[in-house]
Amino acid sequence: MTEKLDRILDAVKDPESQLPISRLGLVKRFRYSKKHGILYVFIDFLSHRPSCKTCAGISMLIESSITGNLKNALEKEFPELSIRIV
Repeated sequence: MTEKLDRILDAVKDPESQLPISRLGLVKRFRYSKKHGILYVFIDFLSHRPSCKTCAGISMLIESSITGNLKNALEKEFPELSIRIV
C-alpha cells in the first residue's frame, strides 16, 4: 500500500508548477482504518496559502483541483476504500 501511495503522490501534479505533490509537502500523512475500509488523507494547504485575499481565492481553486485529482487517483487505485480528505 505504501508504494502505491508514493506513486500516486508522485503522479498528482500541482496545476500551476506541474510539480508532483510529493515534492510540495502538502500531504502530511495517511491513516488507514481496515475495520471501516477508510483511507484518511491529511493535507495541509493553510501553511501554503497566501495572505492576499485575491491570491487566497485563486489558491483555494488550485487546492480544490489538487484535492479532486488526488481523491480520483486514490479511488481508482483503491476502489474498495472510502477516501476521506481531512
